Amino acid sequence: MSVQDALQHYERSREAHLEDLKRLVRIPSVSAGGFDPAAVRRSAEAVAALLRERGLEHVELIELPGAHPYVYGDWLHAPGKPTVLLYAHHDVQPLGREDVWKTPPFEPTVGADGRLYGRGAADDKAGVVAHTATVASWLQAAGKLPVNVKVIIEGEEEIGSAHLYEFIRKYQTKLQADVMVLTDATNWATGIPALTTALRGICVIEVELHGLEAPLHSGMWGGPIPDPVMGLSRMLATLVDADGRIAVPGVYDDVRPLTAAERGEFERLPTTSAEFRRQAKMLPGVQLLGDWITPWQPIWRQPSLTVNAFQAASRAQAANIICDMAWARISVRLVPDQNPERVQEQVVAYLKKQVPWGLEARIKAGDHTGIWWTTEPVGPVFDKARTALARGYGKEPLMIGCGGSIPFVDPFARALGGVPALLVGVEDPYTNAHAENESLHLGDFDKAIASQIHLLALLGE
Repeated sequence: MSVQDALQHYERSREAHLEDLKRLVRIPSVSAGGFDPAAVRRSAEAVAALLRERGLEHVELIELPGAHPYVYGDWLHAPGKPTVLLYAHHDVQPLGREDVWKTPPFEPTVGADGRLYGRGAADDKAGVVAHTATVASWLQAAGKLPVNVKVIIEGEEEIGSAHLYEFIRKYQTKLQADVMVLTDATNWATGIPALTTALRGICVIEVELHGLEAPLHSGMWGGPIPDPVMGLSRMLATLVDADGRIAVPGVYDDVRPLTAAERGEFERLPTTSAEFRRQAKMLPGVQLLGDWITPWQPIWRQPSLTVNAFQAASRAQAANIICDMAWARISVRLVPDQNPERVQEQVVAYLKKQVPWGLEARIKAGDHTGIWWTTEPVGPVFDKARTALARGYGKEPLMIGCGGSIPFVDPFARALGGVPALLVGVEDPYTNAHAENESLHLGDFDKAIASQIHLLALLGE
């Protein structure tokens, strides 16, 4: 079997695989509550059809009560070779502000900058197609794969993989493998590959304040009546200090300190604060919070608290009223060795003590939680992964952390006996995952697939 044959086949079939991706992006598979679950099912069915078209066998939708469908497929005709579990997810985030999108979010559009724009174009439907393109390139070029392959495409990653533990209990044996490859991470920069070795966890809290049975005229009643919006704003403002550090007592008690070696790795990162600001698209004059070795240090190894959403009156129909209620969704990103449930309890207890003016408060822990994950990138599997990325991109990969969460990684790696988990991806600092104008750099998409073609060959040696 020749790696070059597989690579050349991909080059010849590139446009067909890009059309595969566009076909998936056109399906509005938003998994969050309040959106049509039929669209997520339609997405799962399209993924299943794609897996079959690209040569995978035993393709099926795996369904659990109340869960969006997973998709499974395999190719198990390499006796004596390792089994590689390929992971991605087909669900996507809500659109955000539709008027901010420069192109229709569910009509994939290639820009003059060589990027494919659309919701899910990078996160993570590109991951799905990276797997199918890799498998197809090998099967079409050589008639077989250099390893055994199992593919699992999740349908609820963007809402915290709520049914993951039930899924693991039921299908652990079916998904046994020697290596996991998760194509849902980011590269260090456009054209510079990375292996992600740490993920933050997450927990969510919702708080709702009520003060009135209905809104009131702010001129007729304003003054003696507490404003729930102002009350909630006061509560939220107490959650962090002037440097953005979480002010909730006890949250930092379990945070694992950096080792000297980890500190050295941060000091060696090829970046500057100016480059960080440019990648984050920070406005001039907006300050970076805290005093760190690099801005990436708190993103990878410190907890952070964010107000994800705030709702009172509608901006489009704002009126001179005292709102009857205000609501906010808060998320906390977690690091080793924090416990999501414990942090949720700490934040909920703290917020209950901050309620002003006797307002009626409904504060609860959300269902969306995920554990942090970290690995030591040593051993032959990681060595092969480094080599594959270097060959695919033409540049040596960096070992990086990630501030985001992939709930699937830690529990599934544990369920498979601690097998190596290789987190690679097609995203870059300009992808805008979860935000408006999400995009995929098509050059990096090609390089990611080339890397995976090399990786299967190396794992099969």
